[in-house]
Amino acid sequence: MAAAAEDTVEEEVGRVVEQAKELQETAASLIAKSTHDEQSVRQKALSLESSIRRCSSLLDRSNHLAPKLAAKLEEDLQKARCIIADGDASSFLPSKPQGRFLKMFLGPINVRASRKDVQFKVKEEYNSYRDRTALLFLFFPSVLLCLRSWVWNGCLPTFPVQLYQAWLLFLYTGLTLRENILRANGSDIRSWWINHHYCAMIMAVVSLTWEIKGQPNCAQKQRGVQLFLQWAMMQGVAMLLQNRYQRQRLYTRIALGKAKRMDVVWGETAGVDGQLWLLCPILFILQGFEAYVGLQLLRTAYKGVTSEWQVIFCGVLLVFMAVGNFLNTVEILMVKSRFKAKMKSKSKQEMD
Repeated sequence: MAAAAEDTVEEEVGRVVEQAKELQETAASLIAKSTHDEQSVRQKALSLESSIRRCSSLLDRSNHLAPKLAAKLEEDLQKARCIIADGDASSFLPSKPQGRFLKMFLGPINVRASRKDVQFKVKEEYNSYRDRTALLFLFFPSVLLCLRSWVWNGCLPTFPVQLYQAWLLFLYTGLTLRENILRANGSDIRSWWINHHYCAMIMAVVSLTWEIKGQPNCAQKQRGVQLFLQWAMMQGVAMLLQNRYQRQRLYTRIALGKAKRMDVVWGETAGVDGQLWLLCPILFILQGFEAYVGLQLLRTAYKGVTSEWQVIFCGVLLVFMAVGNFLNTVEILMVKSRFKAKMKSKSKQEMD
């Protein structure tokens, strides 16, 4: 009886071992076949991408084509690019380098998603993060300024300000990580906005070491901090407007095949004509006020009111970021202006 039971257990274990070996062979065969098929699709994707670039180069050099036909062919090529970029074929194209920032935080891992639905979830999470942080960007400085007036007798304590700066460091680090991951997955985020967030991270780190001085002459010593909090409130308003209006415009461009689904709203872009009158003045005022805050910090350091190196460093960094934001916004508006002129010319040719 015992011998029969031992034979049954031995046979069962042997059968399980054989099944494990068969499953391993099947999985290895499937992986080898998938790798071969993947390589074949990858070569086709690279070949098609090369063909699109070649056709685009031919169109640029072809001066004998009718303007109407050239515009139609260029539009068809753009649609082909969007089909590849937004479809599953994009996962077979070479990915952008991830950069040192991602490697520093995450190590040498591949953050590019192989499935499009995962990539879109990454983008939607980034948009959701921007929405949440825009509200907090408006809320935190407002609370600090109100408490300064109503509770703290016009003099900000050190700990709440440093806590706010620590939150800014967390915010900009999270934004930069998400933006680098989006770029690795095919998004069109401009390099300046990521570099801008690098500068903001550095400024937050430096601000954490900045001694917030109190009485006497608290109002004069903390003038730069007060202006920075006011600027942060304006930044929160601008972010809310951008998130609301520009994302709607981006969805329209994606539907028309003029943008990729992984594209995101650029840091300080303007939308359609109606939005230009609303967003542009706010953005330029914001950039001017940012430069003013930086200059005020440098002024207080020059007069000896607060002469720490952190004040000078933050002042220079704010002026630098304000100039960079202004130049990049102007560049984007010029691109939009040229695009509108091109579309008007195209519509006139079609009417003729």
